[in-house]
Amino acid sequence: MKYALALTPRKPILWLLVAGFFLLGIEGCASKTPQPDDSAIGSPVQVSKEFSSNSEEPDSQLNDEAASEDLTYDPFEETDAEEIEEYDPWEPFNLWMFSFNYNFDKYLLKHIAKGYNFIVPDDLQQSIYNAFQNLGYTPRFLNNVFQGKWKGAGIETGRFLINTTLGVGGLFDPATVMFDLETPIEDFGQTLGHYGTNPGPYLVIPFLGPYNLRDAFGYTVDIFLNPINWFVFPIIKTDVIPQLVTDDLAIAMAQFGLRSWNIINLRSINLERFETVEEGTLDLYGAVRNAYLQNRAQAVKE
Repeated sequence: MKYALALTPRKPILWLLVAGFFLLGIEGCASKTPQPDDSAIGSPVQVSKEFSSNSEEPDSQLNDEAASEDLTYDPFEETDAEEIEEYDPWEPFNLWMFSFNYNFDKYLLKHIAKGYNFIVPDDLQQSIYNAFQNLGYTPRFLNNVFQGKWKGAGIETGRFLINTTLGVGGLFDPATVMFDLETPIEDFGQTLGHYGTNPGPYLVIPFLGPYNLRDAFGYTVDIFLNPINWFVFPIIKTDVIPQLVTDDLAIAMAQFGLRSWNIINLRSINLERFETVEEGTLDLYGAVRNAYLQNRAQAVKE
């Protein structure tokens, strides 16, 4: 049995592409799950990666209010979550990285998203989001199984089958609209938390945004739990698994392109909402940190 990484040191351009793939990755689904599902950047869009990956999204034409709530998180919103310790021993580094991510979003990503939003109709953006969510079925299903959440695993399977068929490959969400099938999204970070693993220190990662050490590891595991990353665009090559694409450059470009597309599409959907949050928040770093940690603590409890 032989295994090999899809990229080799003899191809430095591919190393650069794959570095971008990991930096811009938001769901380990050739898309959170996050991871994400999977969302990404140091503004509130940083939070959207995590919060959108924990919410299935109905068709925007039929439920715009639910769509807005699912894809965003408002730091001012009242919650029933108990107070949690904001363990941030690396705060000086995190503040610097948060500023870097915030400026990356402010001066580049947001402008790309505005151009994308001008060209791509809202309904099509919603369908693209739905399709990426549908591609992340396997990690969500497996993490339900790992946690013994059999009902959630069944609902995930039902959603996948309905949305893949009636929803035209996942472009639409009849599982929610027609059958009211919804369940919290599970990822491997939540699975670790379910079995008592502590979150560890808070950490802001370049381009990826907020994590704790447990969830950063879980995000990586979710990437490897997705069969797309083995059978379609393999990040690891093996001679015992049939793999659709075998060319290293094609794999790297596909992975990078899909993840970048997912980020830009999600940022476009949230353009106005995030601007409101940014303008109304005095301590944006603290608000994002608190929102992330509260959300992850609540997700583990669920």
